[in-house]
Amino acid sequence: MFLALLVPYLLSQFYRAFLAVVAGDLSRDLGFDAAGLASMQAAFLLTFALSQIPVGLALDRLGPRRTLAFGMCSAAIGSVFLVISTYPWHGMLAMALIGAGCAPVLMTGFYLIARSYPPNRFTTMSSLLLGLGSLGDPLSGMPLALVVEAFGWRPTMLGMAGITAASLACVSIVLRDPARPAAPSGSITPCAGAKQILVMRALWAIFPLALVSYACVIAARGLWIGPYLEAVHHFGPNALSLSATAMGFAIAAGALLYGSLNRLFGNAKDTVAAGTAATVAGWLLLGLLGNHSGAVALGLLLLVGACGMNFAIVMAHARSFMPTYLLGQGVTMMNFVFFLGAGLGQ
Repeated sequence: MFLALLVPYLLSQFYRAFLAVVAGDLSRDLGFDAAGLASMQAAFLLTFALSQIPVGLALDRLGPRRTLAFGMCSAAIGSVFLVISTYPWHGMLAMALIGAGCAPVLMTGFYLIARSYPPNRFTTMSSLLLGLGSLGDPLSGMPLALVVEAFGWRPTMLGMAGITAASLACVSIVLRDPARPAAPSGSITPCAGAKQILVMRALWAIFPLALVSYACVIAARGLWIGPYLEAVHHFGPNALSLSATAMGFAIAAGALLYGSLNRLFGNAKDTVAAGTAATVAGWLLLGLLGNHSGAVALGLLLLVGACGMNFAIVMAHARSFMPTYLLGQGVTMMNFVFFLGAGLGQ
């Protein structure tokens, strides 16, 4: 089961970060300027965020297997459409389809982990899924650059569409839906479920952090690390792809590290507070010192990538306040907040 969940998340991480490497190709072939590239990334992120609402309902009502299968189908179609794109709006639509397709991936994993493991193992298993799956991010760096250089970006993305379709087949064959939990008073309407989640006061202090924390990390890694290092420090193509790969590894390492630190401290709140403080310090130093040295700038970007990846632990903390019968809708609502901030940020 874990492998069937891991591969789609590897693909999801790849798709949300690959634009940093192929931005020049898309600008040349589809006519994107800097604002257009940002809009293309935003199309993925905002569609991803808005899709969390139906994904949450589908997890609780259709089950995780069909929800994830529909998502991977949309991602495969979007990848093929990107391959045949010739105009900017084609690329925007393709990224929107991919974003909608990737939307259920991590939440399906969290949902099945929450239903398959005891609560005290949720943080460990979800951090493991997030950390290992985040290795899809560095795959969109130097490895992608080498493949694109050898074959071109269109054949490369066609290959990714084929891998996505294979993942769809694996999900359909391997995953099984857990028994559906019963609500205390029978059927709960979507609006009633959302209201129950929104009135949980414990979540009110979590929403603002979720809105901004991932937005900063994915904006840098997903697109702007390349243009920034190229314009300010004159990095060449190889240095840019290596830098993007390094930040991807830092994000993956940070996701795994948060799970270990949480077990060490025994308190999610203290762990997140310390990591967030380090992230804020990294961004401030980047603003003050980043223009003096490319090595210093890259080091600070690696720092904020690792320390800013508090997604899994924040999600696990929020999940602890949610009843089982609202688990799908609850975790996807949190994911909506994370990616809404990311999309609006772009």
